[in-house]
Amino acid sequence: MLSISLRENGGFDKDMNMDMNMIQQQTISIVNQLLDVSLLSTNQIFIIGCSTSRVTGYKIGKHSSEQVAKCIFEATYPILKHKGIHLAVQCCEHLNRAIVLEGIAAKQYGFEQVNVIPKINAGGALAAYAYEHMSEAVIVEYIKADAGMDIGGTMIGMHLKPVVVPIHFEKNEIGQANVICARTRSKYIGGARANYRQDEN
Repeated sequence: MLSISLRENGGFDKDMNMDMNMIQQQTISIVNQLLDVSLLSTNQIFIIGCSTSRVTGYKIGKHSSEQVAKCIFEATYPILKHKGIHLAVQCCEHLNRAIVLEGIAAKQYGFEQVNVIPKINAGGALAAYAYEHMSEAVIVEYIKADAGMDIGGTMIGMHLKPVVVPIHFEKNEIGQANVICARTRSKYIGGARANYRQDEN
């Protein structure tokens, strides 16, 4: 069992270990459930915001973990890559919640690149890991993703398309972090005489 021992900010050990295999399986389960519900198609964008500190039971920004970041990235990236869906990873507020994604996605959507390199303490552990391990990763300021998951309360809403539809699963935790998922749908326009497609709700 691959695990990490936790320590409180005050210095004493928590009476627990974080099982990386458990975190991986929780991540895979939530990602697959969200893909089933959101019905994303090839070249759409799936965003993740993640506090690895919250996953390990700490306050946001107080105990970033590259090990947890690696686990979550490697549980998510291959699934999305196999389906032809672009992964976007949100940086922390120190980089204004900028986005890490592959250059091919930035080019496809016409996103303007910015010049910064996310690090574990200025960008966040998952963003830093994604930047190092995605294929030709770039940073952009803004995107409009089609679905996403917020691990630990990182506020991904600014990077989702309107209209956002929250998704609630029976098991909505990764490690010690609460997970909030969402998909998006097209806006309904018109009035009493309007007709709508029935393939989304």
